[in-house]
Amino acid sequence: QLDYPFIQSFIHGIEQDISSVKLSIQEPWSNGPVEGHVNRLKTIKRMMYGRAKFQVLKNRVLYEL
Repeated sequence: QLDYPFIQSFIHGIEQDISSVKLSIQEPWSNGPVEGHVNRLKTIKRMMYGRAKFQVLKNRVLYEL
């Protein structure tokens, strides 16, 4: 038994979702590129918040690569 409850909680979470953990280790693909695009879009959205209408945000997202 560990004296660290946060580690016990982490281990319990892993055990509950063990099939997903195994697949994430076995599969060769990653969702890293998708997460990168989501991060980029959220950054642009935060920078534009309250400054312009949707059309300007849309143009900036589409034409900023």
